[in-house]
Amino acid sequence: MTRSSSTVAVIGAGPAGLMAAERLAQAGLRVIVHERMPSVARKFLMAGRGGLNLTHSEPLAPFLNRYDAAAQARIKEWLEAFSPADLIAWVEGLGQPTFVGSSGRVFPKAMKASPLLRAWLARLDGLGVEIRTRSRWTGWQGEALTFDTPEGERTERADAVVLALGGASWAKLGSDAAWVPALEQAGAAVAAFRPANVGFDVAWSPLFRERFAGTPLKGVALTHGGGTVRGEAMIAAYGIEGGGIYALSAGLREAVEHNGSTTLTLDLRPDLSVEALTQRLSKPRGKVSLSNWLRKTARLDGAAVALLREGDPLPTEPAKLAARIKGVVLPLSGVQGLSRAISSAGGVALAAVDERLMLKARPGVFLAGEMLDWEAPTGGYLLQASFASGVVAAEGVRVWLGGR
Repeated sequence: MTRSSSTVAVIGAGPAGLMAAERLAQAGLRVIVHERMPSVARKFLMAGRGGLNLTHSEPLAPFLNRYDAAAQARIKEWLEAFSPADLIAWVEGLGQPTFVGSSGRVFPKAMKASPLLRAWLARLDGLGVEIRTRSRWTGWQGEALTFDTPEGERTERADAVVLALGGASWAKLGSDAAWVPALEQAGAAVAAFRPANVGFDVAWSPLFRERFAGTPLKGVALTHGGGTVRGEAMIAAYGIEGGGIYALSAGLREAVEHNGSTTLTLDLRPDLSVEALTQRLSKPRGKVSLSNWLRKTARLDGAAVALLREGDPLPTEPAKLAARIKGVVLPLSGVQGLSRAISSAGGVALAAVDERLMLKARPGVFLAGEMLDWEAPTGGYLLQASFASGVVAAEGVRVWLGGR
């Protein structure tokens, strides 16, 4: 490969930044990656602790509907550049076989991020990508980039820059949004960061909190604002969290911020109709306790039965009891903050970058990943768009440098 004399600085070594670095190096450019933390991709590794959900196997139309409406048109362009199928092929090209889970989510068979990251870093090393850790970008000095390093402040010049600095969640892993003033000074509009994929506050009774915090509610259906998702929720000491909650978190957050509170409806037996459940509950209970009877008759575990008891007394009439099981109303009184959020909404407005993700106010500077203003639920959607935006930004750099 003929190496270009052009140098590209990639700032931020998460999925978007490393993907941009790989594509740029494959195009023959000299690439230097700067990462403020002592090691790369810390949030990526954290995401893989419970099984690395890379992407989702569903068709493009429902896939796109997972993203906030304002960003869907732009993200469609990213996915056309780097689709879920492309991501799967890329992972398997690194020697990490994948599989599709029962929910349609795609995972590496190793179910961890670390083997994939090791293979990826080996590939980047083979491509000549230089990675500098503990190198925190602090802004511009004229046309030069400034960095805070263990050796002191450094200035460097690059022919193009990819900023992939993350959003504002998980600050301890590197996403602290400290870059906002520099981007605003450069003329970019930056929307305030808000928590996404986050839990919500519920005023549990002390007994319920003590007994069931950390207990999952499996196979439930959750409804808010006309939207319903099937999934799992997790009872937390402060309230409720989990994949099903995260899928609705944008609408829940907006409602709580606007009204001060909102309500979430849980169907504890979504596989049964009210009529079928009523028929089951019409059988004589005998001397069996109500809790045991609900476990056997309605197949509700202890946490679900206790949840039914939170608030108003349980009705005894079968149809009303069935209706309660199918429609537990949960008042949500607050939103957990950015420090507990998996991701964030907000960031640099998509209108501030062109179709190749170059910052309109500063030509030659490209943005990728969660520092842009878009949001998506967990389930592979966050990672897919982050990887894809890195591909788009890298192609933008290549075209821009070739046209200068």
